[in-house]
Amino acid sequence: MPEIRVEKDSLGEVRVPAAAMYGAQTQRAVENFTVTGRRPYRAFIWSVAIIKRAAAEVNAELGLLEAPKAAAIAQAAGEAADGKWDAEFVVDPIQAGAGTSHNMNANEVIANRATQLMGGALGEYRVRPNDDVNMAQSTNDVIPCAIRLGILWRLDELLNVVDALAEAFSKKSVEFDEIVKSGRTHLQDAVPVRLGQEMGGYAKAIARDAQRIRSAGETLLRLGIGGTATGTGLNAHPEFHARMVRRIAKLTGLSVEPSDNLFESMQSMADVTHFSASLRTLALTLTRIANDLRLLSSGPNSGLDEIRFPPMQPGSSIMPGKINPVMAEMLNMAMIHVIGLDAAVAFASQAGQLELNVMMPIIAQEVFEMMQVSIGAIRAFTEKGVKGLAANPAKATAWLERNAIIATALNPLIGYAAAAELVKEAVEQNRSIRELALERAAAGKLAHKDRQQPVTTAEIESALGNLRRMTEGGLL
Repeated sequence: MPEIRVEKDSLGEVRVPAAAMYGAQTQRAVENFTVTGRRPYRAFIWSVAIIKRAAAEVNAELGLLEAPKAAAIAQAAGEAADGKWDAEFVVDPIQAGAGTSHNMNANEVIANRATQLMGGALGEYRVRPNDDVNMAQSTNDVIPCAIRLGILWRLDELLNVVDALAEAFSKKSVEFDEIVKSGRTHLQDAVPVRLGQEMGGYAKAIARDAQRIRSAGETLLRLGIGGTATGTGLNAHPEFHARMVRRIAKLTGLSVEPSDNLFESMQSMADVTHFSASLRTLALTLTRIANDLRLLSSGPNSGLDEIRFPPMQPGSSIMPGKINPVMAEMLNMAMIHVIGLDAAVAFASQAGQLELNVMMPIIAQEVFEMMQVSIGAIRAFTEKGVKGLAANPAKATAWLERNAIIATALNPLIGYAAAAELVKEAVEQNRSIRELALERAAAGKLAHKDRQQPVTTAEIESALGNLRRMTEGGLL
């Protein structure tokens, strides 16, 4: 078998690997765009293949495409959607504007495979890439539709891992509920909280972010396929748009719906940008939480040491016995990456002009990568980090006993100013607020804030005697 075959396109002859399922335009793109060395995400291959299958079936229904060709295209596209021809999708994600190269890569692979199914050879094109596989379509409506479908394809997977992380923190909130510890605001001592309350706050924050992602995902259900080059639907049957949406819904099980304005669907990437921003919000939340957990686990001897991550690996090549919070560190790096990808999506989204945003390939790549990185990082953090978190009640209690800010509980009794003086003196003398307050009360040196009457030691004990009660509201 020869190593190459010669194909022709509108610019002339192109030498294509003989065994390649793709053709001339894909080969030009491979030669032109040697940028990242990467290939398109599986979600992008799947979504374009689904569109090609749907188009073949709809065009056959409309009497525009011969039944044998339509059947061959549908089978070839189905194989591509299932991942059989992933190795043939070879165009760099950073490519010509709008995604023409990716669209033609799909058209050529499907056309060649359909040709084989009809008894032909690679490069013979009994089924033509442009006229048959791309019938009634344009890159300009295929790619934005494919981005939406590709996101929706992995949306449940993403939400499942986010929900699992929220649930893991929720379980920790129950497990750690009895542990009362120092609250901290401004990274300084504050009134007591329960460790379970901290974990419950993390669980709720993540759950709210999941809801934001779900809501943003719903905006992606509007599909603009059928607008062809500019939104007018030129070269497409008047029923093509509506039929395509119904066919895609049937093939995917997604509750997609027709666009209410094909021009907006092709001009604007706002829905995708909104989805990207919802992932950025989650990334910011998770960065904050990972930072908190690293701080709470700091030490163990010279830090807070109120929680401990499961030991996953040695933490130093030079310091024996050192263990680091590697899963939280990994999550930080992953989320920083996601935030950067969102910035790229935002810049690309505003870079469209008039009837088209030519930056769609980088938008697709970055959003799919955001999902890939988020899914992997969150799943690993949940399984190997959060689920194995252990509390250190002894250290939490020790820090709380030294926390002079629990004097806040004395405010209703002796007033803010007198309580502030107690805190100042306790810090200067390195004594507990309980010890100092009881001593001052016993000496008759503390008075009620509303009347000139000494505060008793019993009243001090009542106010400070139940630290857990301070975490339940009411008293404070």
